[in-house]
Amino acid sequence: MTFELGIYHFGELTPDPSTGALPAPGVRLRELVEQARAADEAGLDVFAVGEHHRTDFVVSSPAVVLAAMAENTSRIKLSSAVTVLSSDDPVRVFQQFATLDLLSGGRAEIIAGRGSYTESFPVFGYDLNDYTQLFAEKLDLLLRLREENPVNWQGALRPALVNGDITPRPDRELPVWVAVGGTPASVVRAGRLGLPLSLAIIGGSYRQFAPFVDLYRKAAAEAGHDLDGLKVSINSPGFLAPTHQEAIEVSHPSFQAGWMANHHQRGQGVPMPKAAYEAQATPAGAFFLGSPQEVIDKIMAQYELFRHDRMMIQLGFGNVPQKEALKSIELLGSEVAPVVRKEIAALEGTGVTA
Repeated sequence: MTFELGIYHFGELTPDPSTGALPAPGVRLRELVEQARAADEAGLDVFAVGEHHRTDFVVSSPAVVLAAMAENTSRIKLSSAVTVLSSDDPVRVFQQFATLDLLSGGRAEIIAGRGSYTESFPVFGYDLNDYTQLFAEKLDLLLRLREENPVNWQGALRPALVNGDITPRPDRELPVWVAVGGTPASVVRAGRLGLPLSLAIIGGSYRQFAPFVDLYRKAAAEAGHDLDGLKVSINSPGFLAPTHQEAIEVSHPSFQAGWMANHHQRGQGVPMPKAAYEAQATPAGAFFLGSPQEVIDKIMAQYELFRHDRMMIQLGFGNVPQKEALKSIELLGSEVAPVVRKEIAALEGTGVTA
């Protein structure tokens, strides 16, 4: 498989760092659709949107937003990032993404996670004491739904299904990834189930996450899965500009505003000074931040460590101005993606050139 590069976005409604004005939700949604179209035209492989249920994010229903993107794109894969499966109903998730898959001609994916934000649990009437069990049970049902129809299933926290006729059915097996942020149990679960792993690295040194990828592959091998068929995605924040300094200057004000506005409810409302932000752009840092060559170098360094299949960048977190975001997307597609694919193909002897 050709190495994949993509973008993920949470649809933040962050105050403008200069004026303090909030973007209108409708404008932000249309900007996301425009970004997906630009990513498709630039030759990127995946565009993903997250799910949140609070006023500082605009996407509460990824499948609806992705459906709008499907009508404005032709080849790019369209994914959630993530679907908070623990507080949703797997039947509705399956139906929505099966519908998206049919509308898009087989381009839908689900990245399922437990949710690092927990506001959706009380909104939908779930007990956070059941946090772990909810995800395990609902993931089990989601996988059963894609395997068979009608469906017979029984769990402890959701009503049973008896000969449930769940439609529509996609024309293929709907891809389901498991998102993890560094919890060993989640990594092991994905490996044992033989599901592709979507690993978030949002700070610190990326090298500290190598044991999680090793643990995932070890768990998969012990469960009897073919390691050649397993996929790993690395997901991190970043931003590209023609030069390193421009990337910092353009993106840091928005990142800082987003960091303060969108993370404070998780106890992370500590400013990130420019020096700390730029430290994440160093070769050891987690962010894909800088010139195209810097991003190429970091992707290749990570590939040597992880041997992963996909790189996803949270591009311009905190509402980088749309004009600059579109430029960054074009750089990722035109200057980074072809080089990375060619270099990885050469390492693996696949003969892929772009």
